[in-house]
Amino acid sequence: MSVDHVEVLVEEASMRAALSLLLPKFLGRTSWDIHEHTSKQDLLRKLPKRLLGYAKWIPQTWRILVVVDRDDDNCVQLKQSLEKIAEAAGLRTRTNPGSSYTVVNRIAVEELEAWYFGDWDAVTAAYPRVDPNIPSQDGYRAPDEIRGGTWEAFERVLQEFGYFPTGLRKVEVAQAVAAHMEPARNTSPSFRALRSALEPFAT
Repeated sequence: MSVDHVEVLVEEASMRAALSLLLPKFLGRTSWDIHEHTSKQDLLRKLPKRLLGYAKWIPQTWRILVVVDRDDDNCVQLKQSLEKIAEAAGLRTRTNPGSSYTVVNRIAVEELEAWYFGDWDAVTAAYPRVDPNIPSQDGYRAPDEIRGGTWEAFERVLQEFGYFPTGLRKVEVAQAVAAHMEPARNTSPSFRALRSALEPFAT
């Protein structure tokens, strides 16, 4: 069955900014709408009621995508928690689909900024003074395994080359980098998982 529309639930403004530019690359002509929350905690708190609401009316040709940062959570436990919330609402997930599914849960590991490290060409296109060889340096070779906070690491790199001396403006960065991102070249495993989940919905 073809997918006509994707409802996307995100935890904050920078993810919304990035996905607003990335979803057309993933989905083609399939329509979508992004619903932003004030934080990860806000999204997780509201998710059970929101999914229960969707379960009452959502068409069979619609899908729901939930995207959260891992942060310091255990990735497996966080994914299981999201899966259980969907199950409690009576909605099948991509992980346990049965004959069909409505909900796709995806985790940005560790944070959205890991996806930037996964497509460094997009970063250098947005911020040309940045060293293009950053991904080959120790500590940056595996985008989803950068230690000490991915956004903090990204901020340090940009500040080293003269950008954002007073602090990273995350929404501005999301818009600037995502505009240059090419999904097929991203090396972040969590980004690739998102891409593979959305590709079947493209028209």
